[in-house]
Amino acid sequence: MTSKIAVLPGDGIGPEVIQEALKVLQRLSTVFKHDFHIEEGLAGGAALDVVGVPLPEETLKICRSSDAVLLGAVGGPKWDTNPSPLKPERALLGLRKELGLYANLRPAKIYSALLNASSLKKEIVRNVDLLVVRELTGGLYFGEPRGIERSHGQEVGVNTLRYSESEIDRIAVVAFEAARKRRKQVCSVDKANILETSQLWRKVVSAVGERYPDVPLTHMYVDNCAMQLVRNPAQFDVIVTENLFGDILSDEAAMLTGSIGMLPSASLGGNVAMYEPVHGSAPDIAGQGKANPIATIASVAMMLRYSFNLQAEADAVERSIESVLAAGLRTGDLYQTSSSETLLTTSAMGDALANAI
Repeated sequence: MTSKIAVLPGDGIGPEVIQEALKVLQRLSTVFKHDFHIEEGLAGGAALDVVGVPLPEETLKICRSSDAVLLGAVGGPKWDTNPSPLKPERALLGLRKELGLYANLRPAKIYSALLNASSLKKEIVRNVDLLVVRELTGGLYFGEPRGIERSHGQEVGVNTLRYSESEIDRIAVVAFEAARKRRKQVCSVDKANILETSQLWRKVVSAVGERYPDVPLTHMYVDNCAMQLVRNPAQFDVIVTENLFGDILSDEAAMLTGSIGMLPSASLGGNVAMYEPVHGSAPDIAGQGKANPIATIASVAMMLRYSFNLQAEADAVERSIESVLAAGLRTGDLYQTSSSETLLTTSAMGDALANAI
């Protein structure tokens, strides 16, 4: 098969981890006889430096004409003082909006070889295999009005938390459909004791749950969920929640696995899905060969599974991650000097993962 992939390396460690993902795609091409056509585009700070905007129209054109988008990371201190419309992160929001990507899937699974790498006791994280389904195009990140204005002699920041019934319904459907392919449990996370938007969220998710009688639904306040992810994370199968809560909880879930460098994601909803690691641009280690490429390569596995329906190929990538970790190969975020592990650079880890396929 031939598939066109829009690749947006972005900023910080983005280009480094994307390079390793491309090695894996090349290996898949050789082993499984596929043709992955790669077309690169500018996004984030890299685009700001060249064309003055975080998401050029040319990049959007490349993405819209592709079968999937693979993104590295955007952002960095170089652009921190830019006005809001010219911040690198606006590229992410623009891509989600323009491609209609309203559902973000972030799995967090503990590998047996990394039980000791988690910041929690291994008896707590053993058997953790959860999926956070985050609503991606509503809530505080997109609500209007927004901005910073002067009022009564001082600056006032305003963001609007807004959700419609249809927005909640469609993300709930994604969660229940995902649960049907897993352990058939959905936990909806909100703050319905305080927020009217959460009261509507709970009402709509409950109504959707009635259409899925085979999938038990529970509700949990976000503060309790944050605590339960540390206390007993194995209780969760699928967590569905709104944009801001999902952003925070999925990063917390990432640390259960030993490192945020392990967590992939898929953003679905439109004709073209986008895949990216959760870890961000990590400018403090950019260019040093210290970045963990596993999250990006695991995102490739999600792309193979969701966009291309290549289940065997996705399984092969995931097995390569398991085998490399079982062999004790580690990047710096996972490496423990007291154990019999081998410390690898970003490039060496990418080579190991590609060769394991």
